[in-house]
Amino acid sequence: MSQKTVLLVEDEDNIALALAHLIGRAGYGLRRVASGTDAMTALAEERPDLVVLDVMLPGKSGYEVCQLIRRDEELKGVKVLMITAGGGEMERRKGMAVGADAFMTKPFSTADLTQKVCALLEDGA
Repeated sequence: MSQKTVLLVEDEDNIALALAHLIGRAGYGLRRVASGTDAMTALAEERPDLVVLDVMLPGKSGYEVCQLIRRDEELKGVKVLMITAGGGEMERRKGMAVGADAFMTKPFSTADLTQKVCALLEDGA
């Protein structure tokens, strides 16, 4: 069985480093980009099993990227975990409405993030 892969789309380096460490430690392959536009390029190059997607991004927003993933036949099976710092109920509902599989608000515990990533990836196995 091949290693599951995660595309991390996060523009803040310190957050991206922490998330990359956690995802790598859980045993998953990782690629990181820092904008919504770069996320679309990365998705076209290589289909990941999961996209961990920040809402507030340069280029395209996380909501736009999620909508584009859901409209693309090639990417239909990709899981999407959206994360945001401005996490009111409105943002969560919007994220779920555009097709996110899960939504987390920063700050979140490392255990919660790892558990969510593992659950999403195992679900799609």
